[in-house]
Amino acid sequence: MNRYPLWKYVTLVVALLIGLIYTLPNFFGEAPAVQVSSAKATVKVDADLRQRVEEVLGSAGIKPDFVQLDGNSVRARFSDTDTQIKAKDAISKAVNRDPADPSYIVALNLLSRSPQWLTSLHAFPMYLGLDLRGGVHFLMQVDMKAALTKKVESLTGDVRTLLRDKNIRHAGISRDGNNVIVAFREAESLNKAESLLTEQIVDVQWTLAAGGELRLVGALKPQSLIQVQQAALKQNITTLHNRVNELGVAEPVIQQQGMDRVVVQLPGVQDTAKAKDIIGRTATLELRMVDESTEAQAAVAGTGPVPFGTERYVDRGFGPIIVKRQVVISGDNLIDAQAGFDDKQQPSVNLVVDAKGARIMKDISRENIGKRMAIILFEKGKGEVVTAPTIRGELGNRFQISGAMTTAEANDTALLLRAGSLAAPMEIIEERTIGPSLGAENISKGFASVIWGFVAVAGFMCVYYMLFGVFSSLALAFNLLLLVAALSMLQATLSLPGMAAIALVLGMAIDSNVLINERIREELRAGAAPQAAITIGYERAFATILDSNVTTLIAGVALLAFGSGPVKGFAVVHCLGILTSMFSSVMFSRGLVNLWYGRQKKLKSLSIGQIWKPEGDAVSNAPKA
Repeated sequence: MNRYPLWKYVTLVVALLIGLIYTLPNFFGEAPAVQVSSAKATVKVDADLRQRVEEVLGSAGIKPDFVQLDGNSVRARFSDTDTQIKAKDAISKAVNRDPADPSYIVALNLLSRSPQWLTSLHAFPMYLGLDLRGGVHFLMQVDMKAALTKKVESLTGDVRTLLRDKNIRHAGISRDGNNVIVAFREAESLNKAESLLTEQIVDVQWTLAAGGELRLVGALKPQSLIQVQQAALKQNITTLHNRVNELGVAEPVIQQQGMDRVVVQLPGVQDTAKAKDIIGRTATLELRMVDESTEAQAAVAGTGPVPFGTERYVDRGFGPIIVKRQVVISGDNLIDAQAGFDDKQQPSVNLVVDAKGARIMKDISRENIGKRMAIILFEKGKGEVVTAPTIRGELGNRFQISGAMTTAEANDTALLLRAGSLAAPMEIIEERTIGPSLGAENISKGFASVIWGFVAVAGFMCVYYMLFGVFSSLALAFNLLLLVAALSMLQATLSLPGMAAIALVLGMAIDSNVLINERIREELRAGAAPQAAITIGYERAFATILDSNVTTLIAGVALLAFGSGPVKGFAVVHCLGILTSMFSSVMFSRGLVNLWYGRQKKLKSLSIGQIWKPEGDAVSNAPKA
């Protein structure tokens, strides 16, 4: 009656072995390591680099635990921090012959201490969140006003190009806030322009100016405003991911918070100053033509106003300069940026743009030979002209910028531009640093809470339900094992809310066994035979267990879908815990019961604690074993 077929026991044993194997790496902790990754698109990381790193460490008398090629980086693990720092210095000197133009990024990192045989089975530990591992936390504010201004400036250029291509005369195009204003001298030209712009630029609502003036006023539609803001936020998050990858940080957390903020968490990062320098800087690139008219020269000299349609900036080392508002190309068209030297052996940045950027550069340079083009670098909302060279010939998809910059500035500028441009400036409005010691303390307290919670629950179950309490406790341990293994296989990031969810799962999972045990007691109280009571208890309790877990799972899925940050981390563990508890509480505990009682044909009693009859007569049902 209460016997499992062989395949079910085999399934349980396989699940137990998988749980053990994929849970083990979490108990070995982490060791200091050095990570070597590429700093240039043309430099590849391969087996030759791994062998080179091994030779460098051997020559320096440094013995690593291992050196391995892992994806796009080479990682070497060491026994202590002092050895790690010595290894980083030795590797940096060997692989980067020219510190001013490094080919590789050599960064400090942490790797699991788990043995190689577990790694070969793809058994890796869970990633630890910022609150457990230590690191830095940044909250960044996106300047949405600048994003809208940039969009309207782009629309202004598009309007000018469209009207010129269709030979529609106008009396000037200007920007007033977030509106594009086009003036005309003739009503016929206004009507033609209105039809053309309404058809071609669908993001803008075009209306006639009040007062009968021959002007068209274009304003971004409400849905377009939202799209611009969402696109700016999305692009900034992507750019931040690229910058963090340049730093060699593993498993960063970069996510949206609200409509205009981004959270950046770098768990385990050791070089916090460098992280803040790269993450906090907001470099975007724009190429614009220099205004060399008489009015512009007067504005530079301070004897006249800045001409309409231009802006005043400062050229590094050369003073004020007047440039046109219209952007020729921006960092959006940039493919690669590498530091180098120009023909005068001055530090420079070599740029490669996409096909669209190359076409624009070709047309603009052909039409403006002998004129100057300014390369403007925007950082934290402030623009500075890096250089304003004279166009000597037709340019293509590759060109060079140089000027009053040092070698270090050229390298930093290339890194920032290579990582991608920001759609809008960002500013760090909150910064928190969590030290490794605090992270270790959080881990210790978190594990202690889970362990003592388990011990308390298991102790109560064993006392109250006796042998069935032991079965329930073993099923609870099996559930915890499967949960940790599943999180490790998914390479989930564990944080303090996740550990709280594990503790909650333990309390929720034991409820299923309480329902089963009480149902078996009820059948025994009604006079059912022990074997029948086991069968009926498990079968009838399952429907209740399923209903309660499904409703709880719905709440967990809602948290997962609509939550963010710590809430989502809690929800992941919560949902996985419900699924593993369904398997362990019903199938695993039933397997233990069947293994113990299933072969006893003349079973007279069950070790399930005291069974009280409704009449108030206590009937002891203590076990013989």
